[in-house]
Amino acid sequence: MIVSQLISTVFPPYFLFIIGASIGSFLNVLIDRLPKDKSINGRSRCDFCGKKIAWYDLFPVISFFLLKGKSHCCKKKLSFQYPLIELVTGLIFVLVFNFQTLILSTVVGKIIILGIVSCLIVIFVSDLKYHLISDYIQAAFFIFSVFYHLTTNFNQFLVISINFLILGLIVSFPIFLIYFLSRERAMGLGDVFLAFNIGFLLGWQSGFLALYIAFVTGAMVGVVLLILKRKKIKSKIAFGPFLVIGTVVMLFWGEKIMETIKRIYGL
Repeated sequence: MIVSQLISTVFPPYFLFIIGASIGSFLNVLIDRLPKDKSINGRSRCDFCGKKIAWYDLFPVISFFLLKGKSHCCKKKLSFQYPLIELVTGLIFVLVFNFQTLILSTVVGKIIILGIVSCLIVIFVSDLKYHLISDYIQAAFFIFSVFYHLTTNFNQFLVISINFLILGLIVSFPIFLIYFLSRERAMGLGDVFLAFNIGFLLGWQSGFLALYIAFVTGAMVGVVLLILKRKKIKSKIAFGPFLVIGTVVMLFWGEKIMETIKRIYGL
């Protein structure tokens, strides 16, 4: 309780939201540039005419609405993705710092969690939008996961890391099998690497539950899209976003879910 009050004093919600929204603006850059192999350096440019965007048009969330959703230079309609990601990231920063049941309850620990969640946001949107997951984001996700284990298991970090590397391979094996047998039609290699990262972060029990949640939610969304005739039976649906959903659920509520399962089955 004392730590929570101290965090609230040092990092008030409005400050966390501003920082989060600013990070969200950077995540938008990663989402749109990394899948296209574009450099993330340099000034932001208009998606339509290529002109440099003025600094006063880059305020997170606010600028989009001040510009009435149109670019300043050529008046073309801007994607609602930009303020949405900024808004969601800002809210997530506030929620994570006020989430009471996280394993990592220190400020450093919560920053690591936010790093992981930021990677997951980029993976979710870029795979949904481009059906691509950047190797750089996968690597960043893995590095944040290493820090996660370093913080939670400092005294046995080497042993724990080797153990979780093996668990990552175990969790990713079913996805690799689907990828291999379908010849990349059902799953992409990015999904295999993402499943490995999930296993490395969460371990085999929570990792497999994350996969289960991903398959269930993916199937449900797929059925709805078929009923609404938005997709055909052979249409390709990005699986990365559902893996992200499963990961987030198990990262934040994994302990409660595991306790519920054990109670139900008397384990």
